Amino acid sequence: MKLKLLTPSDYAHLKQFFDQQKYKLCAYSLPSVLVWASKIYQPCGTITDDRTLIVGVEFNAIYEEKRHLILPISPVRDHSPAELRDIAVKAGFSRYSFVPADYIEKFGWSETGAFFEIKEHPELHDYIYCTDDLATLAGNKYSKKRNLIHQFEREYADRVQVEKITSATASECTDFLEKWCEERDCVGDPEGLSCEKQAAINALENTEILEMNGILLRVDNVVSAFGIASHITDEMGALHFEKAFSHIKGLYQFFDNFCAKHLFKGYKYINKESDMGVPGIAKAKKSYHPVMIIKSYDLTVR
Repeated sequence: MKLKLLTPSDYAHLKQFFDQQKYKLCAYSLPSVLVWASKIYQPCGTITDDRTLIVGVEFNAIYEEKRHLILPISPVRDHSPAELRDIAVKAGFSRYSFVPADYIEKFGWSETGAFFEIKEHPELHDYIYCTDDLATLAGNKYSKKRNLIHQFEREYADRVQVEKITSATASECTDFLEKWCEERDCVGDPEGLSCEKQAAINALENTEILEMNGILLRVDNVVSAFGIASHITDEMGALHFEKAFSHIKGLYQFFDNFCAKHLFKGYKYINKESDMGVPGIAKAKKSYHPVMIIKSYDLTVR
């Protein structure tokens, strides 16, 4: 079984596999699969004879031990642990990543453990929020967020413009991203922020092809924030990228609230992805009071 490299041009052909997929981790958003490509890693995949999509991630030689598959994507069935083992062997992989707990619970920890070593991957657990919670920010637990938004509105209300990201405005967002990365030393973090930056650029350059929803915010006509979202399940969308200048007080809180109101209409839940094991990111995500955490596991072939 040979997996070929995947690019945004494969989206239209592969979309049919993801339209009704049920896994809630952000790794099972097709746009996310396709934009996370860089010098370090590249998505790859193939369609089997039984109309199942096999997706993996190839890493360069330095990070080769991280190469992995995600669970097979099929519109009609789940694959048993025994079938997963056979697929991995045929594809030349030894590990699945981003395996949600509900898959293991469906087949049983004992059966799964007979074929794989199971390891929880906490830094890849996804944070899930009720869309209504983030759109209304009602109640005492969100009082600090509302106060910051009010401060921002008092200072910037007549200086803000929000518009849809298009191919015509993507380059402005990329310019903003360069400035945002300077604040956080993306270059000094080649495996983390630097790769995320490249994924965001890939998304900005292919937003329309990948049917992603994106908005940008200008302060005094200068792009100062952007957000890009996509579909995961019928009930859940994912906010893959949300960037805002930190030096503008209340901007992030204002923009996050705006994204919840305008990017997730029709979705009950918002997946804001993982904290990547970064304490500051974890603290920020917890401050918005997630309603659930979707756990992520690695399965390594025995």
